[in-house]
Amino acid sequence: MPPASRLRFVLIWSVVGLAVAAALLIARPDLLRGAPPVVTIREAPPTAPARAAIPAPASYAGAVARAAPAVVNVYTAKLVTRRRSPLLNDPLFRYFFGERAPAPRRRLQTSLGSGVLVSPQGYILTNNHVIDGAEEIQVQLADGRTAAASVVGTDPETDLAVLHIDLKPLPAITVGDSRHLRVGDVVLAIGNPFGVGQTVTQGIVSATGRHALGLNVYEDFIQTDAAINPGNSGGALVDADGDLVGINTAIFTRSGGSQGIGFAIPERLAVGVLRQIIEHGEVIRGWLGIEVQDLTPALAQSFGLKDTRGFVIAGIVRGGPAQRAGLHAGDVVTAIDGRPVADAQGALRVLANTAPGTRVRVSGLRGGRPFTLTATVARRPRHG
Repeated sequence: MPPASRLRFVLIWSVVGLAVAAALLIARPDLLRGAPPVVTIREAPPTAPARAAIPAPASYAGAVARAAPAVVNVYTAKLVTRRRSPLLNDPLFRYFFGERAPAPRRRLQTSLGSGVLVSPQGYILTNNHVIDGAEEIQVQLADGRTAAASVVGTDPETDLAVLHIDLKPLPAITVGDSRHLRVGDVVLAIGNPFGVGQTVTQGIVSATGRHALGLNVYEDFIQTDAAINPGNSGGALVDADGDLVGINTAIFTRSGGSQGIGFAIPERLAVGVLRQIIEHGEVIRGWLGIEVQDLTPALAQSFGLKDTRGFVIAGIVRGGPAQRAGLHAGDVVTAIDGRPVADAQGALRVLANTAPGTRVRVSGLRGGRPFTLTATVARRPRHG
């Protein structure tokens, strides 16, 4: 082959190779990122959903000894600017005092909370509201060691955040299974209320699956009467064995203190958020592009339904997956992929936990007649 032809041959195939490589990178940008980080979490062995009645122990010191070393205090600080007085903008004030208005004052605002070491690699679960807006975060371990913490990622829609500290060695809590919690089970709340230091309170599970509280976008709370106070946020809710079953998040109060109604995010939801933040840098959720409304008894009667199970599509996002699938505002949805849905929040949780790109069957009633449509779940857009 003449040199000119050989050069032309090499150039042509080089261009083809570059084009193929570019197409691959456009289709699969994840190829450049390499393998995602892996987080090590110690999980408790599976237990039977309904344990036989066992006499209550005289002490929960063993459970506390297992869990408490992994519960940390979280201290945050940020500089805030005091609001400028509207008087300084008044023309009469400026006439007498000129333009010599005092400069805005800045002060250091500090707050406190709690967190849980869920991995010996230094990953900490806490609440997003504990560290939101913080410019500096310090973590103090139960053994007295302190370290600066970095924010790995946050998920405001569940009020969760993941921090990381670089210390060795580190304790890590054993993660239980919140699905097996029963109303009446003993639980312990461990945290740093009012900054007094690590504190343990005891109570029972008052309810599970609490939602529609208006606290988060995605709600599936454990309710407990274990005393939870300001500073407990982000701390551990553990069972009688010392295994993590929830992240203490909020209280219902009229006085600012504990009134026996506290809420914790189940570990199953919290650990799932942690894994996604560490592996992907964010939480990836499924989305259909619908606004939902629970069925009231009056609405159910108007639709000819015997009960309030299901939800009404109150609105459709233009161009979203639901519209492309043929769903309409006013449709009553009673099942997703053949599984009955109890209410709107339950349906949103199912869709959020569905991987984008998955095709789901949506069944319900339209104008009193049954329908089933297939929709392709998309990735939920970022908010805020």
